[in-house]
Amino acid sequence: MVKILFVCHGNICRSPMAEFIMKDLAARAGKSAEFEIASAAVSTEELGNPVYPPARRELQKHGISCAGKTARRITEADLSYFDRIYYMDESNARYLRRLFGDKAAKCRPLLSRDVADPWYTGDFSQTWDDLLTGCSRILEECLC
Repeated sequence: MVKILFVCHGNICRSPMAEFIMKDLAARAGKSAEFEIASAAVSTEELGNPVYPPARRELQKHGISCAGKTARRITEADLSYFDRIYYMDESNARYLRRLFGDKAAKCRPLLSRDVADPWYTGDFSQTWDDLLTGCSRILEECLC
């Protein structure tokens, strides 16, 4: 089983979208049982809050539910537990290094560039496209 954690600033837009996109891709490939997929925040700002409504609507547009998901913060235990930890932008990487020091070296970017934060850009469709690209690549890597 491959255990994957997606991380963004607040765990209400990009990382939960990635979590549920990845779960959907795995399910469509008939490989759900081969993955454990979750998401978390680097900050405490949104703890306990549900997925941001525009992010939820973008997922729903593609037939994906994120019902019941609430924001949580990444823990040191997550670093040991998850095989792969993906962050969305360089700001997330800095937070991870501040929180975990050298242990954060395990974390890597989802894409070779930042995934723009739709909280600021308002472009949830572009975020969807970016996350789908990254998650599709992960699925391919894991199934090879």
